[in-house]
Amino acid sequence: MQAHADLLIVNAKVTTLDPSNPQAAGIAVRDGKVMLAGPVSEVMALAGPGTRTIDAGGRRVIPGLIDSHMHIIRGGLNYNMELRWDGVRSLAQAMAMLKAQVDNTPAPQWVRVVGGFTEHQFAEKRLPTLEEINAVAPDTPVFILHLYDRALLNAAALRVVGYGKDTPNPPGGEIVRDGKGNPTGLLLARPNATILYATLAKGPKLPVEYQKNSTRHFMREVNRLGVTGVIDAGGGFQNYPDDYAIIEDLHREGQLTVRIAYNLFTQKPKEELADFTRWSKQVTPGTGDDLYRANGAGEMLVYSAADFEDFQVERPDLPPSMEGDLEPVIRLLAENRWPWRLHATYNETISRALDVFEKVNRDIPFNGIHWFFDHAETISDRNIERVAALGGGIAVQHRMAFQGEYFAERYGHRAAERTPPVRRMLDMGVPVGAGTDATRVASYNPWVSLSWLVTGRTVGGLSLYPAANRLDRETALRLWTQANTWFSGEEGKKGQIAPGQLADLVVLNADYFSVPEDDIAAITAALTLLGGAPVHGEGDFADLAPDLPPAMPDWSPVRRFSGYQQRAEAGQGSPIGFARLCGCSTACGVHGHQHASAWGSAVPAGDAASFWGALGCACWAV
Repeated sequence: MQAHADLLIVNAKVTTLDPSNPQAAGIAVRDGKVMLAGPVSEVMALAGPGTRTIDAGGRRVIPGLIDSHMHIIRGGLNYNMELRWDGVRSLAQAMAMLKAQVDNTPAPQWVRVVGGFTEHQFAEKRLPTLEEINAVAPDTPVFILHLYDRALLNAAALRVVGYGKDTPNPPGGEIVRDGKGNPTGLLLARPNATILYATLAKGPKLPVEYQKNSTRHFMREVNRLGVTGVIDAGGGFQNYPDDYAIIEDLHREGQLTVRIAYNLFTQKPKEELADFTRWSKQVTPGTGDDLYRANGAGEMLVYSAADFEDFQVERPDLPPSMEGDLEPVIRLLAENRWPWRLHATYNETISRALDVFEKVNRDIPFNGIHWFFDHAETISDRNIERVAALGGGIAVQHRMAFQGEYFAERYGHRAAERTPPVRRMLDMGVPVGAGTDATRVASYNPWVSLSWLVTGRTVGGLSLYPAANRLDRETALRLWTQANTWFSGEEGKKGQIAPGQLADLVVLNADYFSVPEDDIAAITAALTLLGGAPVHGEGDFADLAPDLPPAMPDWSPVRRFSGYQQRAEAGQGSPIGFARLCGCSTACGVHGHQHASAWGSAVPAGDAASFWGALGCACWAV
């Protein structure tokens, strides 16, 4: 007798990504895995006395999204401290948010805007000036990170980090100074971002219990966007094992709502081989379970091989020592059968790395090791062939959606047409997966990436790619699901809605396959299931979502603004449109999108008047 299902989802438009059964109307789940995807009659036949049924209301259901490159472990430790400008559509709105958070942040804490946005997304097409930042924050330290290229610090932040007239420029960075030699507050990556991240690291950290709370809120935020899996790419100032203690505690406590496969990222120049030698004795790739497991090495393998992608400066030449530094690390990894990933923006970097890989492969055949390049914006056809010959892959991220304007300005629009050449990679048979590289450069929102893959446009509206380098919607979705399982060695385990695969499922709030292209980036999850268990729900499914404690500390920007700022609903998409809708002054309309995303949810009960009043906005009274 066939076992009964634990859960049924019916009245759905299911995209399974299973070629043998591409569409379904219902799904049956048992023990956290898919039993059946098929007609409602066949699904309902699996109901038993204890079966729970969810009516999808005709909505589109897809496999849970998997980000092949995100810094979720590091990002989680800091999420509750950060004011996110992800999705904000005007600088006026961004500055209003900044002022509100400055007024709410106690000493000695900072207000931090750490990546996930670009000046091109703002209607004003510019960043705030230092004068504007100092005007809204005369006493509270403010740190604003823009991509890999710069950080803006107000005078209070300069004081607490100790940068003065006598502070020397660090290698690869510049402290911009006025005519008298005093720091202005502008820090530039020239060409690497070490100065930006080292300065950020000087700020206060959250206590351990707050870091756990912060990580839970960040996981819930990506669940809200349909993400159920992440391959964590390590990161600067993310040391193993110390900075993994929080995520491991949450794993032991059964509080992970995202499946994580983690890579180990070396931390100190000239000590890379020692790091990986030590870790190879402590960690075995694949160790763990379906929720938390070791994946391999990278994305930093050796510091001399890193080519930071600040397209506002010329391409950096890697030092002559690169090959000598990289080869022993690759030999060690190949000998121990460790998968690896390597950050590489430019074709010139990829060429030199492939020379090393091919040399090592002659002595120690890779034979199925899942190694891959991250980014690869300017990779050539010849190097794609070399990657394929060595059995490697390429993980692409939507960094060009945030800085394509800079690339086109420096190298020309023709060169930007294949940055990266995703369609060509697929045609040449290389495994390709998609991700975000969040949180310090691009946003963690997967739908911004999917929009970029399909439309070829930046978040600022620049059309980068001809049709030949754009993807149809199903292919783009596959890069965010099934294809990414190759990069964590989990093929056949997840990424499709097929019998025996993990029941990581997303009920969408809008149909990805039929909405206009311009609306793809605005999609979210109405319901997200991890192994058949709800981890996010809203609207009709709000009662299914597990409770989450309030963001800690009580001054956290997450309490007031949440994370990604969703586009306003119909009638609220423009400042004037929102002003007319709420009956407020036209000048107030710049707050419309912020108001729409925060009203009744992120704004604490009873605090609406003080919140919007502090912004000089009267629409709180509506």
